[in-house]
Amino acid sequence: MSEAGGAGRARAAVARLSAAVGERRRRLGSAMGEARRQRRLLLLVVCVALLLDNMLYMVIVPIVPDYLAAMRGGAAPAGGNGSGGGGSGGGNRSLLRARYPASAGGNEDVQIGVLFASKAMLQLLVNPLSGTLIDRVGYEAPLLAGLAVMFLSTATFAFAPNYGTLLAARSLQGLGSAFADTAGIALIADRYAEEPARSRALGTALACISFGSLAAPPFGGTLYEFAGNQVPFLVLACVCLLDGLLLLALAPPCAAGARANMPVGTPIHRLMVDPYIAVVAGALATCNIPLAFLEPTIANWMEESMGASEWEVGLTWLPAFFPHVLGVYVTVRLAAAYPHLQWFYGALGMAIIGASSCLVPACRNFGQVIVPLCGICFGIALVDTALLPTLAFLVDVRHVSVYGSVYAIADISYSVAYALGPIVAGQIVHTMGFVQLSLGMGLANVLYAPVLLFLKNVCQMKPSRSERNILLEEGPKGLYDTIKMEEREGVGKSLRPAGKAGENGVDSYRRDLAGVSEEDSSDYEYS
Repeated sequence: MSEAGGAGRARAAVARLSAAVGERRRRLGSAMGEARRQRRLLLLVVCVALLLDNMLYMVIVPIVPDYLAAMRGGAAPAGGNGSGGGGSGGGNRSLLRARYPASAGGNEDVQIGVLFASKAMLQLLVNPLSGTLIDRVGYEAPLLAGLAVMFLSTATFAFAPNYGTLLAARSLQGLGSAFADTAGIALIADRYAEEPARSRALGTALACISFGSLAAPPFGGTLYEFAGNQVPFLVLACVCLLDGLLLLALAPPCAAGARANMPVGTPIHRLMVDPYIAVVAGALATCNIPLAFLEPTIANWMEESMGASEWEVGLTWLPAFFPHVLGVYVTVRLAAAYPHLQWFYGALGMAIIGASSCLVPACRNFGQVIVPLCGICFGIALVDTALLPTLAFLVDVRHVSVYGSVYAIADISYSVAYALGPIVAGQIVHTMGFVQLSLGMGLANVLYAPVLLFLKNVCQMKPSRSERNILLEEGPKGLYDTIKMEEREGVGKSLRPAGKAGENGVDSYRRDLAGVSEEDSSDYEYS
């Protein structure tokens, strides 16, 4: 009897333990589903932030020349809301045309060039500090701070009374972008830790960047013409405010434990001297130089060489949005099927950019010039979509899986091109000619493409014993750690049913939780 009673008590204990394990797994599954929904909403927040940043960057393109002319004349900038076309406004203004400094430039040309370059210049200076700060405090707080600064910058643009205020607002936007852009991209890389989800998420963000840059000039010009000079900026400021409130609701930066158990990131100066990261950063800067240098110069060249009209100049870049999105889609699909060829997609993109840049001077009409510009944007999409996830993977396998500093380096690469473009490109055209500028940019991309062969064996790398791996091997200390460990095991790996735990239920459950770090240190693959 005593043996039978002991066996019954043991079976009852095992049943209670199995029920507890099953309840724990149900709670874990529910929490993981909520985490996936939250990361999709956070992706939306980041995409809107990137869209706003690039719209604010480009929305002033058709506005600023008239803005400055009206300020110099002592009048308010002329909008189209019943003002009678005073100043330099009115029906003759192009709603789409991207007017940058002329190649020979007077004082106003210099002012516009400095105004356009100031954002990227300040962003270039702040990014090393912002990347380090993001690694220390997390992604949400810097993203929220960046949105707040962008909101202030946009509102300042709306009510700027003089050129100095415009310059301050533009520089302030660079400060906000250094935090919002870097933290946003790093947040995507952190929340989408597995492939191909990471490439898809980053590709979505890149599509928003492209759409913001190409839609902003007609958006700003139309509202400026028919609603007044303040309306474009006020609309963007309202959207920025709503985006910040959504971020606050999803992930309050001041929530307790926001950085609990998170490792300390690799210092940015050590990432900069990593040869693999340096190769990727050089590719990102080189591939964006044609776009950054052609934007300020192609309008004048089209007018002089082919007698292009206002609307043709204004619509020059608009068709390029579609091949850019196509390039993002194609690269994401190829990366999912053949992840070991990421380097090749980047090299192919640079070759396409180089060939397209060399073809621009040979064009003789509007229809012809659209083709190489579309090729440039398609190539940029290939390079960006292939190499941005590669940066995160390099950090995963060679450093610590914290992404603020590495994406600050990527932002520095972009900023170098866009800081030099509005100031340097016009001078190069003036001294050497537009043909030489285009051929030089094309040659630089073609010559850099073989350098990406250096990344050929990156996908075969195994992760180093980083601080994150050590932390994960200690076992979960809370629901957040458990969720992160389950996510790192891979998408689609289902949990075993609790009812089959039996007498080995506890050991099986512990293996499910503790086995992630062992798999992560030995079987981690790129896809």
